[in-house]
Amino acid sequence: MGDLFKDSVLDKLNAGQMSITDMAVTLGIALALGVYLYIIYRLNTRNNFYNRSFNKSLAVLPVITAAIMVAMGSNLTISLGMVGALSIVRFRNAVKDPADLTYLFWSISLGIIVGAGLIALAVLLSLGATILVFLLDLIPSFRGPCLLVVSGEDAAAETELLTCVKQFTKAAKIRSRNVSNKGTEWILELRVRKEKDLVQQVAALEGVLSVHMMSHDGEVRF
Repeated sequence: MGDLFKDSVLDKLNAGQMSITDMAVTLGIALALGVYLYIIYRLNTRNNFYNRSFNKSLAVLPVITAAIMVAMGSNLTISLGMVGALSIVRFRNAVKDPADLTYLFWSISLGIIVGAGLIALAVLLSLGATILVFLLDLIPSFRGPCLLVVSGEDAAAETELLTCVKQFTKAAKIRSRNVSNKGTEWILELRVRKEKDLVQQVAALEGVLSVHMMSHDGEVRF
């Protein structure tokens, strides 16, 4: 299929004789792969704040990129104009999730590959990336350290606090100690499995006003 498409469409593209039918087929394939990417992103995303607009952009980008590739390959003047136009474009929207950057590059790559006539490569790329994305999700991640935030009436409660924490873990470090007129706040970094039991024991200490446990693996979650 790849050789047939390459002989029939890519040669015409290089010769500047690509028909409307050939263009429609190329853009149709790019559209199909864009929709496929849209579905994969929706199924794989773990972000509670799912950005539908970003996902729609992923589906549209292969079509636009493929059209640009067709235009650049069919006419030298258009090719030079596209290069000049794209060189002054600046994208300033920050990508909040590093995984979104992967999907964005995947989407653009599909458009380039399909526009170049390498349909088989585009399909293999999509299948390989899909398998890799879902396979990596199955690999368990290492348990990161926790942050224990404790507010007390005065600094005298620190000794009793550390004694209680050491009953659950030996790897506990005080990362911050804030003293004010309202009391003292400690932030401890530790690794513990019985998080619920630790929080309950610390909260029951005399002089402790509040206890917060946070876990993080690059992001902070309450």
